[in-house]
Amino acid sequence: MKFDTTDTLCVNTLRTLSIDMVGQADSGHPGLPLGAAPLAYAVWAGHLKFSPSDPDWLDRDRFVLSAGHGSSLLYAMLHMYGFGLGAEDLKKFRQLDSLTPGHPERGHTRGVETTTGPLGQGFANAVGLALAEKLLAVKLNTPEFPLLDHFTYVLAGDGDLMEGLSYEAASLAGTMKLGKLICLYDSNGITIEGSTDLAFTEDVKKRFLAQEWQVIEVTDGNDLAELDAAIKKARRETEKPSIIIARTHIGWASPKQDKNSVHGEPLKPEEILATKAKLDWPSTEPFFVPEEAKIRFEEQAAAGEKGRKRWLKIWEKYSQTLPEKAELAKAMLGREIPENLFKPEDSFFDKPQATREASGKVINLMAEKLPGLTGGSADLGPSTKTDFTREPERTLHFGIREHAMGAVLNGMAIHGGLIPFGATFLVFSDYMRPALRLAALMSAPAIFVFTHDSIGVGEDGPTHQPVEQLMSLRLIPGLLVLRPADAWETLHAWETVVRLKRPACLALSRQKLPLLTQYREKIAAGVARGAYLLRGPSTTPSVELIASGSEVALLFEAAALLEKDGIAARIISVPSFELFREQDQAYRDSVFTPGLPKVAVEAGRSIGWRDLIGHPVTVLGVETFGKSAPAGQIYSALGLTAGEIAAAAKKLVK
Repeated sequence: MKFDTTDTLCVNTLRTLSIDMVGQADSGHPGLPLGAAPLAYAVWAGHLKFSPSDPDWLDRDRFVLSAGHGSSLLYAMLHMYGFGLGAEDLKKFRQLDSLTPGHPERGHTRGVETTTGPLGQGFANAVGLALAEKLLAVKLNTPEFPLLDHFTYVLAGDGDLMEGLSYEAASLAGTMKLGKLICLYDSNGITIEGSTDLAFTEDVKKRFLAQEWQVIEVTDGNDLAELDAAIKKARRETEKPSIIIARTHIGWASPKQDKNSVHGEPLKPEEILATKAKLDWPSTEPFFVPEEAKIRFEEQAAAGEKGRKRWLKIWEKYSQTLPEKAELAKAMLGREIPENLFKPEDSFFDKPQATREASGKVINLMAEKLPGLTGGSADLGPSTKTDFTREPERTLHFGIREHAMGAVLNGMAIHGGLIPFGATFLVFSDYMRPALRLAALMSAPAIFVFTHDSIGVGEDGPTHQPVEQLMSLRLIPGLLVLRPADAWETLHAWETVVRLKRPACLALSRQKLPLLTQYREKIAAGVARGAYLLRGPSTTPSVELIASGSEVALLFEAAALLEKDGIAARIISVPSFELFREQDQAYRDSVFTPGLPKVAVEAGRSIGWRDLIGHPVTVLGVETFGKSAPAGQIYSALGLTAGEIAAAAKKLVK
């Protein structure tokens, strides 16, 4: 593409709109937009496939602003390219309920691909986006019909590349040969504290070469022609992801250029005027857009719409020529879940087993009817039972990279077309917590499988026994956490999360658990409601015994002990706090009888159970770290036995 003075005017339009937004709000980050505007414009103007009228067009290129603090630059671009952000929206930057929040939020602003801000997350999301495109292309494309043929671009800064997450994700991308992933590295050498040399002296080029990336250097980040040539070279490389290291100047043309203070401090009114003067800007009025720039942006947006219309013709011919493949594409891209995912009459389980083992069987049972189901583990497939046994090519190997796995799953989930899952031990969910939080914030329907969910891990000891993790995950707004009590609950937990299409965690046992086969009907109806009456006594109950997961089996033993003393107990399973809270009050009261004494049991921190159940209730949990010993001995040592449960119930009844 040949660039001219109008393109320079367009770049400066993005710059001035960005600093006007920050100035109006008296809050934000002017440094990145001033320095990196040419990088973003070079991609959008010369290479990006996009559609302002249909921001979710399937075969669009994805543009991720990993350095989300520079959000004003993205909003300026969405405004100029016609994505529905008006001038008034720009003027409400960082204000309550505006479409231009401080960091980009997926689902809140049209054209924002993913929620970014915590550094490194967008970079890793981009790896997931590129991976999803590659996997779907293999499944749906033909030589004649390239249904999915798009690139993923990510704009990242020094801070992104310092984060350990970017090391994990870049290594994975190189290993997976994601040739349609292109990173534009805004290398300005400045962070909040000063020069990057204070803490970041590594050779980024050598690092990415070692991680099997193509590395392209741009000496002048203001040179659109040099940037364009670099992007073209990156697009030609099909086997390796590419990083374009562009030397830029933070706060370009401002009085604070190349100073760390311009990173996150708004320019003063006189500094904004001085910046515009340096850029030869034709007006001192805030939010001014020259007519020539407006026309150029509109022309580029119109070209994007033409690309979408061409693709729609490909889709039409694809549907006519390959109707069965088109139906597959519709099912995958629409994440359709068949009604008869499991047949009620089928007996999948016939003996006690760990819920991780049951989960593995369920995954493989679902595989045929859910062609988009794809996932793997952080090098724990044999332990988490998450490998596809019949179709091993659908198993992803994330390596020992829990954080990257979580963020990559988020990218796959927001791309669409796949039902992604990833697995590790529950205690290691801490390694990926930022990604879990962002999955919830974006409502990204990724599924996180966490096995070895309690002190039942046994001999591996307290380093591997999760105590606080389960309850801490329940604290994340919008994240579903399900802890099934047996194989049948596991089956319906999986069915629940794939149907709801919400971010979800499954907490699964290492140890074998007895089957609750005689309660299958109650389980089938109850799991999706979060809590349910599993077994009621034949006489008037005096107490309710409540638990999740592996501790439900202890309730039956405790109830038998109570029965010997003439105390009748209701047994209640609580696979999900979140789903139960979403039920109406009448249902909640039918499960937890108001006024009836209650004992709740869980092999983790007890905090939170009283809020869910109400009073009076005694909660038996684990308030210390675990121990290294066989699982049964640990449960006994920490007071989680049928005898202790029965004793607690007797105290309440008397």
